[in-house]
Amino acid sequence: MPVLSARDGTRLAYRVIGRQDDGASGEPLLCVPGGPMRASSYLGALGGLSGRRRLVMLDLRGTGGSGRPVDPATYRCDRQVDDVEALREHLGLERVDLLAHSAGGDLAILYAARHPERVRSLTLVAGRARALGVDFTVEHRREAMELRKGEPWFEAGRAAFEAVLAGSASEADWEAVVPFFYGRWDAAALAHARGELAETNERAAELYASPEAFDPLAARRAVAGLDARVLVLAGELDGGPLPRVAVEIAAAFPAGTAVVQPGAGHFPWLDDPGWFVEAVAGFLDQAGGD
Repeated sequence: MPVLSARDGTRLAYRVIGRQDDGASGEPLLCVPGGPMRASSYLGALGGLSGRRRLVMLDLRGTGGSGRPVDPATYRCDRQVDDVEALREHLGLERVDLLAHSAGGDLAILYAARHPERVRSLTLVAGRARALGVDFTVEHRREAMELRKGEPWFEAGRAAFEAVLAGSASEADWEAVVPFFYGRWDAAALAHARGELAETNERAAELYASPEAFDPLAARRAVAGLDARVLVLAGELDGGPLPRVAVEIAAAFPAGTAVVQPGAGHFPWLDDPGWFVEAVAGFLDQAGGD
């Protein structure tokens, strides 16, 4: 894996997927993983988006091929903005197309707030937006769960979710709630879910969203003047964020648009790769990524 040095000397690794001779075109698409603090390998090739864009997937510090920092406080989301900027500088890009998934949405939003002149487009896939003071709630999760009543695993999953909330969940309960995150609970989804533990730096995840990381009022003021198109893509069946919350997130940006992928959960590129790729690649084309 290619590597670079962060400003504090931490080794950062990234993967490059897709080549122009494979059909990938335009500027690279910088991809920030979620988890939080899950290695970028779980993103795969984003359902084949690598055939349309060259993907540069950053392993956040302490995950995947990246090194662990001397100071664990640098796992905090706002402290990692400098790592994204270091990657941009390393690649020699004046402006970037930036894509973030899930908890990576907070990092991408903070990057756009701090370096608005460096962002050409921003794509938030099931993106979290605590950086803007917007988040999902327990009731949002319950609302989304009710959409899955017809699934054979629904009753066990709902009971397990309540056990998680009560703090009495067993390992089996944690496993039982996982299908809610996928639009289709099949062999591919199961294999994807099984990789989470090994791919995640749990200690770093605990520090990532420390309250000190976020100043929503300041972030909202900063992105209110963002000269970049923003896409917020939500899964129809996802509770984090619900589609209507995705609309709220998009409204924080001058050129923000929300789209809902039918039948998708929290990992929409797995549920319908074709739909996902067309939606994201089409947005990037319109945003000037070519």
